[in-house]
Amino acid sequence: MSMQSEITTSSYAEAQDAADPLAPLRDEFVGAESDLVYFDGNSLGRPLRVTGDRLRDFVAQAWGGRLIRGWDEGWYDLPLTVGDEIGRICLGAAPGQTTVGDSTTVLLYKMVRAAVQARPGRGEIVIDSDNFPTDRYIVQGIADELGLTVRWIEVERHGGVSIADVEAVVGPQTAVVLLSQVAYRSGYLADTPAITEVVQDAGAVVIWDVCHSVGSVPIQLDEWGVDIAIGCTYKYLNGGPGAPAFAYVAERHQAAMSQPIQGWMGHADPFLMGPSYEPSGGMRRFLSGTPAVIGMLAMQDMLELIDRAGMEAVRAKSIALTAYSVDLADAMLAEHGVVLATPRDPEQRGGHVTLNHPKMREVVASLWLRDVIPDYRDPGGLRVGLSPLSTSYAEVLAGMTAIRDALSSA
Repeated sequence: MSMQSEITTSSYAEAQDAADPLAPLRDEFVGAESDLVYFDGNSLGRPLRVTGDRLRDFVAQAWGGRLIRGWDEGWYDLPLTVGDEIGRICLGAAPGQTTVGDSTTVLLYKMVRAAVQARPGRGEIVIDSDNFPTDRYIVQGIADELGLTVRWIEVERHGGVSIADVEAVVGPQTAVVLLSQVAYRSGYLADTPAITEVVQDAGAVVIWDVCHSVGSVPIQLDEWGVDIAIGCTYKYLNGGPGAPAFAYVAERHQAAMSQPIQGWMGHADPFLMGPSYEPSGGMRRFLSGTPAVIGMLAMQDMLELIDRAGMEAVRAKSIALTAYSVDLADAMLAEHGVVLATPRDPEQRGGHVTLNHPKMREVVASLWLRDVIPDYRDPGGLRVGLSPLSTSYAEVLAGMTAIRDALSSA
């Protein structure tokens, strides 16, 4: 039997699972015991079993028992304490630089506006044409609002933004560069430290969207000298639908930056209820309204699990799963005309694999009816999203086999 044939056997997948040191952690997720194939953990992660207990205990004890006293017993500081945990475990960020609050969209607006204000006299915002729609829409809206110019980096949809791409557009008029560390469509992993250096050499502020990398790809924001980063918590951090996002602002920038949505939680003395706004020091100044306490519960369980596993081990499993998916695509799907739209080099690949075919929209719809759940992105892209701690090799094989069968009958 050839190697290409061997990898398509259930015995091969079972052997990989048996040798996987992280395999026992899969049992800690709700639904792991079912036959459903979940290829969308890069959009919404599975909940952990312990999260049900945490939520029930919170309702009965913290909320139901302590009531408003909970604000004095930890809720008030939760955006900062949970932010510090995200920073320590997933971002390579020292304490006092990360906070949780608002949606990704709102935090992007806040951070882009704050960064533009920190670079007076510069009139351009740089972003790539294939960045996530919200990122592009926010930049376009702020540019219209402030009379700025958007400089577009044109990229191939099967790739992403390179160092040379950024070097070609930044200059003395660049105020802010907003990029995604992992491209949402292709899974391309940008050279974050090198691009950060290029942007800063031009005197601009770099903002990294890490929504599709945090919890899957090791990140070292402090070491890389990143200015600002934004990320969501419902993908690889498994915070649940609508869980609040987080923002990182390097300590060196905090005092000089002011955010545009001035709410009472960002005030230097929130309970003074004074007539005018005075921003708090540190990361609290980037808060606006009352934090989503319930929305921060589930992600705490996942952070504890990632901490236990270790980000390097998580990344190793992610690389192995995506490599297996690529190999299976070559062995099972290429003959059906499927084209890999994700880098083959694991150093240039995040946690998902995109497979292109003209009939993928119909294929994805049919797969959902069979409890095989990938997602679809135009043009013709099926995304295989592989959350490392909740996905098994056997699940990958079952899903790729189902894709092959759906293509055969499409």
